[in-house]
Amino acid sequence: MSDNKKTSNTQPNNPLHGITLSTILERLVAEYGWEELGERVRIKCFITNPSLNSSLTFLRRTPWARDKVEKLYLKLIQK
Repeated sequence: MSDNKKTSNTQPNNPLHGITLSTILERLVAEYGWEELGERVRIKCFITNPSLNSSLTFLRRTPWARDKVEKLYLKLIQK
């Protein structure tokens, strides 16, 4: 038996554990559409020529924006 085995449940209280940013954004766009998403989270990449790739690039580089998107996602899944 290897001592290097990691447990699969390393963050049991984190509802975002194991969910990619891409999955979060796709779910939000499917639920709200780009226009409403841009109203809920005032980020230019959601308002002007929105695309999944450009939004992911921005969110990965901008912690405050990613935090807002993750909070909106958490609200959505708690409904």
